[in-house]
Amino acid sequence: MTEIEIGRAKRGRRAYSFDDIAIVPSRRTRDPEEVSTAWQIDAYRFELPILAAPMDSVMSPETAIAFGRYGGLGVLNLEGLWTRYDDPTDLLAGIAQLETGDAVRRMQEVYAEPIKPELITERVKQVREAGVTVAAALSPQRTKEFAKTVVDAGVDMFVIRGTTVSAEHVSGQAEPLNLKEFIYELDVPVIVGGCATYQAALHLMRTGAAGVLVGFGGGAAHTTRTVLGVAVPMASAVADVAAARRDYMDESGGRYVHVIADGSIGRSGDIAKAIACGADAVMIGSPLARATDAPGQGYHWGAEAHHTELPRGERVQIGSIGTLEEILFGPSRVADGTMNLVGALRRAMATTGYTELKEFQRIEVVVQ
Repeated sequence: MTEIEIGRAKRGRRAYSFDDIAIVPSRRTRDPEEVSTAWQIDAYRFELPILAAPMDSVMSPETAIAFGRYGGLGVLNLEGLWTRYDDPTDLLAGIAQLETGDAVRRMQEVYAEPIKPELITERVKQVREAGVTVAAALSPQRTKEFAKTVVDAGVDMFVIRGTTVSAEHVSGQAEPLNLKEFIYELDVPVIVGGCATYQAALHLMRTGAAGVLVGFGGGAAHTTRTVLGVAVPMASAVADVAAARRDYMDESGGRYVHVIADGSIGRSGDIAKAIACGADAVMIGSPLARATDAPGQGYHWGAEAHHTELPRGERVQIGSIGTLEEILFGPSRVADGTMNLVGALRRAMATTGYTELKEFQRIEVVVQ
């Protein structure tokens, strides 16, 4: 791959974001009603290739249940307010009302409350009793501490999600999480990430993960790019990790690891482009935080926003445009790709002649 000279001592390859590419129609078209957006990971089948991000502004137990009933997979944040407080409703409302300059400091105070194992059990049980697939997330730093509690509570799918997760974390301060050993010992499928390169993804796939999250630092509420200088354009990242999936299938004798795009997906066209680049599904936050029934009440933030030492995110006002159902299925009252996400994906697939997501991964794209 051609590299560009940045200076005499440094070269880099050109990478592309979703905004840099476009999907090319094929020689045939389809009816949107004939398109299937279903996908399956491990033993679990979903009608929508969308995971709701484990963020307090996006997922509460109630919205996770609703999202599951719509056909997606809602992922609970087990390090959020719902596992620190019996009823965080007033705190969520308070965060939405904070002045911009006070938001980070106040959130650091609110999230300083310890995580309570009994609340983890209660939240997981609440979603399970509703009859939908239960997925819950922990950061790599908290996984060893609470993993047994999560699995014992009856979670169906375990998500280990961080800004960047590697299979070879090195630490002289504490014993790092051995992902391969940890995943092998669990009785539930594990989704792990983020990563953004071929090699990092290949190492994560070798741990036994059922799915790999692609992306970091590119979300609407993240400032990782400006704080750490770390970011990778998502179109290139997804395509690189899809290549790792292909090569790992050959290496492992046919084991398929699902690629889930997680970052820089703000509109329906980004979902279509992510799948066109090789993703099996997407994880989204800000599009769902715009729902009138979202916990953030028109605001959006992630775990990085209240980091105790180095916040790499912020609480952003994104507004409310419609119900969760309208954002997913319409009808849309705007023409900017923020509503009827599933309808738009169906139409993108139909316009280009594809009826299955696996087929749509082979669609031609161009650099604009």
